[in-house]
Amino acid sequence: MAPELPEALRDVAERAVGVLAPETDIFEDVDIAGFGESLVKAVRASVAHPVVPVKSALHLAGDLVRIPLAAGARWLGRDVPPPVDADPKDRRFAAPAWQDNPAYYSIRMAYLAAAKAAREVIGSAEMSPDESRKAMMMLDLIVDALAPTNFLPTNPAALQKAFDTAGASLLKGARNFVGDVINNGGKPRQVDRSGFEVGANLACTPAKVVYRNELMELLQYEPQTEQVHAAPLLCSPPWINKYYIMDLAPNRSFIEWAVKQGRTVFTISYKNPSADMSGTTMDDYLVHGPSTALDVIQEITGAETIDIVGLCLGGAMTAITAAYLTQQGDNRVGTLTLLNTMLDYAQPGQLGAFTDMKSVERLERKMKKEGTLEGETMAGTFDILRANDLIFNYVVSNWLMGQPPPAFDILAWNADSTRMPATMHAFYLKNFYVQNKLATGELEIGGARIDLSVIKSPTYVVSAINDHIVLWESAYKTVNLVSGPVRFVLGSGGHIAGIVSPPGPKVWYQVADGDEKLPASAAEWRSGAARKQGTWWDDWARWSAETSGPMVEPPPMGSATYPVLGAGPGTYVLG
Repeated sequence: MAPELPEALRDVAERAVGVLAPETDIFEDVDIAGFGESLVKAVRASVAHPVVPVKSALHLAGDLVRIPLAAGARWLGRDVPPPVDADPKDRRFAAPAWQDNPAYYSIRMAYLAAAKAAREVIGSAEMSPDESRKAMMMLDLIVDALAPTNFLPTNPAALQKAFDTAGASLLKGARNFVGDVINNGGKPRQVDRSGFEVGANLACTPAKVVYRNELMELLQYEPQTEQVHAAPLLCSPPWINKYYIMDLAPNRSFIEWAVKQGRTVFTISYKNPSADMSGTTMDDYLVHGPSTALDVIQEITGAETIDIVGLCLGGAMTAITAAYLTQQGDNRVGTLTLLNTMLDYAQPGQLGAFTDMKSVERLERKMKKEGTLEGETMAGTFDILRANDLIFNYVVSNWLMGQPPPAFDILAWNADSTRMPATMHAFYLKNFYVQNKLATGELEIGGARIDLSVIKSPTYVVSAINDHIVLWESAYKTVNLVSGPVRFVLGSGGHIAGIVSPPGPKVWYQVADGDEKLPASAAEWRSGAARKQGTWWDDWARWSAETSGPMVEPPPMGSATYPVLGAGPGTYVLG
């Protein structure tokens, strides 16, 4: 990790980290999903049926009349209920002036009243559920953009800092703004990556590259214990970001943790695809990714079974691989660990607004022209979904307050984007998000129809309470799709922060101990689950030790068939 951040910058970084998700790179922009079009339709529908708009206008007028009266009463020391309900947890208005100063109190209340009225109008439009949700999300973006905190004259904290620094913060903010316009497409930078280097302070657990094909490199990690468990461990990362979120930084690396628990760890590092790989299919990813990795690992280690840990979309590929091989009579897969993984896409979280057939077909047409979906342009989608944390959080910090973007390891990884092959990506969107074929047993890959119920391996499923991409209730559905024993763990944090979960005082997890079969309902499971302080890493290590075989001498690094090709983290992660 980078040097310790000041408290203000750490807060900015942690707000962003809490909502990160690599899956949100599956779309390029809101125009593809038709957000603006849906908002226009909602406005037209409201004008055609003006009953609710008129009522909302009257309510807004009443609120605006009461606001100065309430502000004056508060200034005189009287405790008066606010004219508009305000969220006390809204950190945009944390400065005391928003409560104590009558002018700023009035500005805040007027903004909240106008936002409330706008949402009432758009929410009343008669539209399809998909279009209504898109319209509301586009409206939320506009409302968030117009927040008084985003403008210097109406941001008391920024004005106070300008006064305290004799204007120096304004000069620094202007410099940040100009730099972002020139070098970052006009968006505030989320992270200072200058202090991070892959292989030096990121992805630096000692490893060797032992295999390479046109799609992936396979890394083998050096042992750090005198003996290791007999079953090796393969890490299967998502293919839409680089693998090292699983090997982030010293003391913040799940791979480092697993190695120290006596595991022989291998990981896949996917190549960042170029336009000439546009025809690469999901079949290719299955055959030349996890399936080939298992061949190599078995040859190097001689192990009969190999455990797999899959993260996000890599978790879906892990389950597909296990089912596919089992259906072929191949029983090499040992245990499965699925981290924030969705196998049933019936409730796809916030990405559901982007995954209707019309939006997917628009994106497919665009990808056919370019061959890939460019990593540099894909981040905008999720920034819009969580604009307060991923855009306007930085507008205030970088531009109005004159602070540098934070140096934070997870944000540095998130900015290290990749591309995706057009054919594979279109197949994934249609078959998983739109048609949910994996859960229904209709998905065909590698010439076989994938049946998840054939998976009888012990399975460890991790979800995060604040994950809005893979809702934990959706992740829980895995227990009903596989046939083997399942341990389901609900942890603290969000989609990515919940995976980077080293031991610490703030982390916790919930688990239902016992050997009985888990209930079918997520709500029923949680009612009987116990909350425990600490990280799920510890719980996984205990579970893993029971299922990964006896302790043996570490295998060699590479073999005669698969010699060491170079040092980790390899070449593909740098591309």
